[in-house]
Amino acid sequence: MGKTTEMPVVPEGARHSTLNINAIHGGEPEQDPDYTGLPAPCVPDRCRITIDRRFLIEEDIAEVKAEMTTLLERVRAKRPGFSYEIRDLFEVQPTMTDRDAPVVRTVEEAIARVLHRQADFVVSPGTYDQKHIDRIGKLQNCIAYGPGILDLAHQPDEWVGIDDMVDAAAVMALTLKELLG
Repeated sequence: MGKTTEMPVVPEGARHSTLNINAIHGGEPEQDPDYTGLPAPCVPDRCRITIDRRFLIEEDIAEVKAEMTTLLERVRAKRPGFSYEIRDLFEVQPTMTDRDAPVVRTVEEAIARVLHRQADFVVSPGTYDQKHIDRIGKLQNCIAYGPGILDLAHQPDEWVGIDDMVDAAAVMALTLKELLG
């Protein structure tokens, strides 16, 4: 990990591969905040961790998986009795639509007409629906476009302005008119 993409990823902090712990399960359940008893003297015999490894378009998924195995093998070498099992729960390959694709050019033109400025071309580190539409639905040349500030996405203070939603709807409507027209 610690790799950085050359792609124009927004937000800037997402230009790096990451490893996030989504959940840890083991031992006794966490007590409610108003619990007044003593904690149970439990030593769990196992622990299950769900991780989210976000990788970059430049990385190969087989190498990413091998990296995780190598990490766990280092732990096993240092901790007698340690064993592990890796199970993929969800896997999403990065996608990227060609800059000259009709949908990209049409959205770019619609942004110029509606917002009176040039479009910014960025790469998002998120798992947007276009990745699934591209891979599962076999509908090529999908892009993500919409209102909001990517730096605020999935944050406690995330918000979208009403004017931004109206402008984005106008861009999408103009794009559909041109592409389907």
